[in-house]
Amino acid sequence: YSQFKVCVCVCVCVCVCVCVWGDMTTNSTGDLPSSHTAVTTVSIEYRLVDPQTYRYLLNQPSVCRHRSPFLLFMVPVGAEDAAAREAIRKTWSASGRDTLTLFFVGIPQRPQMSALQQKLEEESRQHADIVQMNFVDNYHNLTIKTMMMMRWLATYCPGASYAMKVDADIFVNVFYLIQWLRNSPKENFITGSVIQDGRPRRKPNSKWYVSEELYPEESFPSYVSGAGYVFSADLAARISWASRFVRVIPLEDVYVGLCLRILGVRPVYAYSLPFFRSLFEIKNLKYDRCTFAKLIIANGFKAPKLLRVWQDFAKSHERC
Repeated sequence: YSQFKVCVCVCVCVCVCVCVWGDMTTNSTGDLPSSHTAVTTVSIEYRLVDPQTYRYLLNQPSVCRHRSPFLLFMVPVGAEDAAAREAIRKTWSASGRDTLTLFFVGIPQRPQMSALQQKLEEESRQHADIVQMNFVDNYHNLTIKTMMMMRWLATYCPGASYAMKVDADIFVNVFYLIQWLRNSPKENFITGSVIQDGRPRRKPNSKWYVSEELYPEESFPSYVSGAGYVFSADLAARISWASRFVRVIPLEDVYVGLCLRILGVRPVYAYSLPFFRSLFEIKNLKYDRCTFAKLIIANGFKAPKLLRVWQDFAKSHERC
């Protein structure tokens, strides 16, 4: 009987080792760092909102089948924001064959759900640039949406060189951005408006509230503002993998920073000389053609303003 128990234990141990090894070789793109503090404990709460449990309701799985875009724009946007999507199509996303733009949406909130869904499906058939996921669009689901975007990129467009996560109210100087990226690292690279001194807000009435239970640390690692950041496309699969070890918090840009900490990747500052001005301007900035010609993004451009400004910028930015 004792020999039988020993045999059973040995078999169980072998099976566990094989399963763990198989999971690591199949899903990981690198080993976890030896520093135990870098990994946030995976909890039951995290498992309930695991991005891997969600699926795509509308998808564009073949858009990269016969092309490898130099730059893929991934725009998280509400299902109801058709005007923002149309403005982007007519402005900075219409620059040329080197780029591709996709809009990532969730499920419309009731009571307008049925009518909006029909319009969204028609828009998707017309433009073939909408990816919809099966969760309700709201602020607290932005982290899940971002991880689904990363997974989409790694799965359906792995040949892209770079990707940009950019909000729908952002002015993007795509001309300068593409030129600037030609000399940028092609692996383990992420840049934007880097925030190094971020701290969790502990007041429950704050939009950015994070409880001590959810995030016990007193500060955040370096991260890039979610308004708009650019990264080498190889990071999509790695961030998606790292997300399995980080408890979800409702601050999507901080969450990406936590995943980057696990990977040992630090965000890079992007600035212009000689005044060391950030190329990613996340504060509202009054439009000036020649100022914007040396920026990558500027914040605060709803659809009417973006359409109006782009007419001037696109035809005359090269004169600056």
